[in-house]
Amino acid sequence: MSGRLIYLIGPSGSGKDSLIEAARRPLAQLGCDVVRRVITRSAESVGEEAHGVGADEFERLERQGAFALCWRANGLAYGIPVQIDEWLTSGRHVLVNGSRAYLDQARQRYPELLAILLTVDIDVLRQRLMNRGRESAAQIEARLKRSTLFSADDGPVLGESVFFLDNSSELSVTLERFLKLLRDQGVSAALGRT
Repeated sequence: MSGRLIYLIGPSGSGKDSLIEAARRPLAQLGCDVVRRVITRSAESVGEEAHGVGADEFERLERQGAFALCWRANGLAYGIPVQIDEWLTSGRHVLVNGSRAYLDQARQRYPELLAILLTVDIDVLRQRLMNRGRESAAQIEARLKRSTLFSADDGPVLGESVFFLDNSSELSVTLERFLKLLRDQGVSAALGRT
């Protein structure tokens, strides 16, 4: 029996990295591995356990088939190691910090994936982006404008079976809802590690 790919998406600043970090232990109890992404700029990996590489190294890895999924966004390249195929085949569930723009391609490779869109109130998102201190005010406003693309109204654009998870309040509340959603969708430790 195969594991399930959990494809978490949401705008920058929505709290994906924080949620993933808070969920690590309970995810392990549910038989779910968290993927460490490969990103072409290590500075972008602040807040997440990512493996930073240069653009040439990323392209070399891509040519060698090292990625199950890869995409480019915001001037960076992101890769999900092909090792996830082994985990899924062995019955492990796998959580990926994915890309909204790449969701269709990910679904083609993993038709049973569980897509979860992390949303956040625009004022909360603005404050989080400002607190990060990574971008100018103009860059933050540009991100906020792009974040309006992430809404429940996008259901038809994102396709069926996208679950929306609001992360505007305390992280502990979001974590509880996230884990409940996973359990409700059949993600459990019943498959176990082989």
